[in-house]
Amino acid sequence: MAEEDDEFRSLTDPDSDPESIPMFFDRNRHICYLEMMLELIPSPYQSQEINRLTLAYFTISGLDILRALDRVDKEGVINWVLSLQAHPRDEAELSNGQFYGFHGSRSSQFQSNENGDAIPNGSHLASTYCALSILKTLDYDFSLLDSTSIVKSMKNLQQPDGSFMPIHSGAETDLRFVYCAAAISSMLENWSGIDKEKAKEYIINCQSYDGGFGLTPGSESHGGATYCAVASLKLMGLIEEDILSKSVSSCFINVPMLLDWSLQRQATDGGFQGRPNKATDTCYAFWVGGVLKILGAHKFINYGGLRKFLFTCQSQYGGFGKIPEQLPDLYHAYYGFCAFSLLGEAGLSSICVELGITNGTRTRL
Repeated sequence: MAEEDDEFRSLTDPDSDPESIPMFFDRNRHICYLEMMLELIPSPYQSQEINRLTLAYFTISGLDILRALDRVDKEGVINWVLSLQAHPRDEAELSNGQFYGFHGSRSSQFQSNENGDAIPNGSHLASTYCALSILKTLDYDFSLLDSTSIVKSMKNLQQPDGSFMPIHSGAETDLRFVYCAAAISSMLENWSGIDKEKAKEYIINCQSYDGGFGLTPGSESHGGATYCAVASLKLMGLIEEDILSKSVSSCFINVPMLLDWSLQRQATDGGFQGRPNKATDTCYAFWVGGVLKILGAHKFINYGGLRKFLFTCQSQYGGFGKIPEQLPDLYHAYYGFCAFSLLGEAGLSSICVELGITNGTRTRL
């Protein structure tokens, strides 16, 4: 008991020596953190209320990686997620330009008209990705889902240049939403809602001179955008398994420069940065590490250095902060779990890198 008390004090004492930070993955503490988030979201998340479905995705998928999905009321969560789907009144409405996916929360499901009456609001591509990810994680039978409305109306969101808009009008278009469309199509096993050739051309146009990908053509290379590009191509079946062992000269993207750019994102502290000359950050261990995994180049990662960096970002309260000694948040906690799964941490479920959720083999501890 004395040893356990000493260990607890070293985790909770803000004045403890940084050199004494435990270098182990504290699974039980992470489970407690996610269980707390599942029951009651802290007040700083109030501004994220419209993204409640995304927060639920981080929490539930995180518990799945931690092999603690038994802590979730599966039926209750499934019913809540399904209640956020937008439905057309009839078949004709599927051609009206609206997107009939999922809303991010109850408050974003309706808007007020000039008379103060509540009318249905538009659904969102990213929220739909999160909704389907949760349902897939909870083993929901997709044959019971109105997937036809999702796929048919998603086609309305693809732009002439191949990119996607997340809602039916007035929004930005970039690689994030190309990825959401590809992931949705993959999970529903229905690609009729996306012109893959146009999407492919858009992705190609987003590769920068340095090998990485920007969110839009001509923009600066970024770790998150590079993941969206490479994962989308993988989901669309346009990147072969273990591509580095094949002839990359015939590939439509510049793989050697992409590999070089990605490997250079691991900094001297062991962590990954999203762009050159930027600080390392927990989430890029997944965004960039995931790219290297898809390319079959994860063996070139300095595993020991990355683990050390991530341990400095592991919070005494459970979860992970963005950088060392920062309080945890759901976003960085989830991608910290994903990163440790990629590193082969014992006791964690393996993930499907290109979908960002577990691969479905859920052995319980």
